[in-house]
Amino acid sequence: MSDIQQVDDLIYKVDDKPGAVESFFAGLQHVLASFVGIITPTLIIGGVLGLGEHIPYLISMALVVSGVGTMIQARRIGPVGAGLICVQGTSFAFLGTILATGFAVKATGGGSEEILATIFAACFIAAFVEIFASFFIEKLGKIIRPVVTGIVITTIGIYLIKVGMTDIAGGKYVQDNLPEKFASVNNIIIGFTVVALVVALNTARNQWIRLTAIVVAMAVGWALAFGMGAAPFKLGEFNLIAVPLPFKYGFNVDVTALVAFGFLYLITAIESTGDITANCGISKLPVSGPDYLNRVRGGVLGDGINSMIAAMFNTFPNTTFSQNNGVIQLTGVASRHIGIWIGGILLVLGLFPVVGAILQNIPKPVLGGATLVMFGTVAAAGVKILASERMSRRNLLIMGVSFGLGLGVGYVPELVEGAPKLVGAILGSPVTVAGLSAIFMTLVLPEDTTEAAADTAKTDQAEPEPQSISS
Repeated sequence: MSDIQQVDDLIYKVDDKPGAVESFFAGLQHVLASFVGIITPTLIIGGVLGLGEHIPYLISMALVVSGVGTMIQARRIGPVGAGLICVQGTSFAFLGTILATGFAVKATGGGSEEILATIFAACFIAAFVEIFASFFIEKLGKIIRPVVTGIVITTIGIYLIKVGMTDIAGGKYVQDNLPEKFASVNNIIIGFTVVALVVALNTARNQWIRLTAIVVAMAVGWALAFGMGAAPFKLGEFNLIAVPLPFKYGFNVDVTALVAFGFLYLITAIESTGDITANCGISKLPVSGPDYLNRVRGGVLGDGINSMIAAMFNTFPNTTFSQNNGVIQLTGVASRHIGIWIGGILLVLGLFPVVGAILQNIPKPVLGGATLVMFGTVAAAGVKILASERMSRRNLLIMGVSFGLGLGVGYVPELVEGAPKLVGAILGSPVTVAGLSAIFMTLVLPEDTTEAAADTAKTDQAEPEPQSISS
């Protein structure tokens, strides 16, 4: 198979309408690039919180809502949507807070349905933060600076690496109930084979291989686990068709969870701004001016509304995926009409719970091998953002204190166990603590005027480049 070269000129522009065959295959490529990212958070949450029988339905709803959300972004209904191929998928940013909320409900004796009712209620209400922020997105970018975003994203990745490594060793259930099988030789071999495959495939010259590296590595890892007798397969009971039911598990409001979720919606709004800006650039659209701002506002507003729809229909917050920008760049197809096809494919997949029932059987070491790389990549993306900032004494101090406080409460959660419930919920989240610390220090610590002047001089000498409004 010959190498696929990057397409410099667009074959189909944003408002062009390709034929049905071209549209289907272009849409399928986007689905392959994003599929694992859409379902993986649900698999992790379901496994760690012991949601068992509910997982096939939750995966179905993740796919259905991702499909609907992608259509909304592409169609641009009134002010809602970017009018671009903005594939929507479950956000990894919320994973730690969702797990913490679920454990808190468990600690009070709540069952699976109460856990889900509490999580979805918090996700639904807090989504108003992102909806509200979309109307002031250019001002928000001036408060939540790149150093803040970089700290938060890095903290998310570092904090979640433990989840991936636990799954490589066999998963939380095995750790708690079958400790003699935890970190068995078979699990280690399977998990790190997946890691090695992801790395090897990502070094391939063929860009389609790199785009599907995680899917291929997980398929090979699953086959290896089956051959080693470490892949039990059980479909269990599930409905033939998944019927989306609003708030199927109820609506249980826990005020203490809202602050942490609301803060994360602000951070994802800034992330989506960057992704939409990149999408505009690849799609040969302006990255400044009124039309650009309208697309960004509409895209972030779409993210917020799609996250509300997600919570209503029993899945977790959605955000704009960045990996699909690479597909646009490779194919030269930027037509927003492809977004309708992507949404349709995801919607059809989601309507059949058998898909979720099969995926629920992915061996934990296989899932852990893939997510370890994913979470490590999230942390690396945060480091990349931080590296784009000047490493002044002020920024180093902000990073040092924010990482220290955030990761500190993650490593020693007992520190806030005796605090009032609301305080404990806020300070018990490493991501929230790191982010709030970074914002506070950014606002109160004075700029070093000497270093700032040096930066200004360098900027004046540099070539002007298009920037997103969050930069």
